[in-house]
Amino acid sequence: MLTPFTDSGKIDFDALTSLTEFYLQAGATGLFANCLSSEMFELDDDERIALINHVVRVANGAVPVVATGTFGGPVEDQADFVKEVYDCGVQAVIVITGLLAGEDESDAIFNGRVEQLLKLTDGIPLGFYECPVPYKRLLSAGQLEQFTSTGRIIYHKDTSLDLEQIKAKINAGEGHSNFGLYDAYMAHAVESLKAGSAGLSCIQGNYFPELIVWLCNNYNITELTQEVQTVQQFLIDSMDVQHNVYPTAAKYYLQKRGLNISTYTRRKVGNFNAETEKRVNELYSKYQKLQNELSIKSVI
Repeated sequence: MLTPFTDSGKIDFDALTSLTEFYLQAGATGLFANCLSSEMFELDDDERIALINHVVRVANGAVPVVATGTFGGPVEDQADFVKEVYDCGVQAVIVITGLLAGEDESDAIFNGRVEQLLKLTDGIPLGFYECPVPYKRLLSAGQLEQFTSTGRIIYHKDTSLDLEQIKAKINAGEGHSNFGLYDAYMAHAVESLKAGSAGLSCIQGNYFPELIVWLCNNYNITELTQEVQTVQQFLIDSMDVQHNVYPTAAKYYLQKRGLNISTYTRRKVGNFNAETEKRVNELYSKYQKLQNELSIKSVI
């Protein structure tokens, strides 16, 4: 999820309501609040809790909500905030892999801190997010198997960009009915879904969630093979423009779609200049054409 702000930089809760409803109406089957796209590192703890509470309240049980609950420091402090986030009513609290151990620390140290966090969080369901900030710490299939065997890990957002690693991780989680791997990399979205990913957790959902829903629903239908490949290629071809000056570009795109959302972002993501605006406008036109070809109904 994105976080809408007013032009003065405060969380815009009215826009957050509209945005949450937009995702739901588009067919999203889960919401990841307080993530990197949400500018979670630019929020303070009170804002994070207020944001999560609001999303949970608007979703009102229609779909599960997960949210990040670890932001560095001693594991004991991270565990305390995990409990606060869980009390908001989320299905699982997400652990940032790069904040449980430093880039120069071993997997053994990381594993030990995960075990410590599990012991300190009273049976709370957890998930992992291989967030690229502050650095990307990827989990191995062996690590994921170790952690899912506890029955406490139900979610994994994978950013390895490696289909073979994803397949190995999916296999590692087999037998744990509550566990699901969600792929962030759309260049191999179709193959990832066919391999057994539980879904897609991608920034493209902040531009055209209806398309991501369509792909999740139709990727394995033989009669739609050509259409699925067309969608896959569209996602590949548009990846650069979507990632550029993100999430400002996504907020601008949603403005064009009719959502009452400011382009204000707290993250320093570069200048949204005339060339960037032109490329996003072109993306908007290309998606409208694809949408018509696939008869995808637009929420707004």
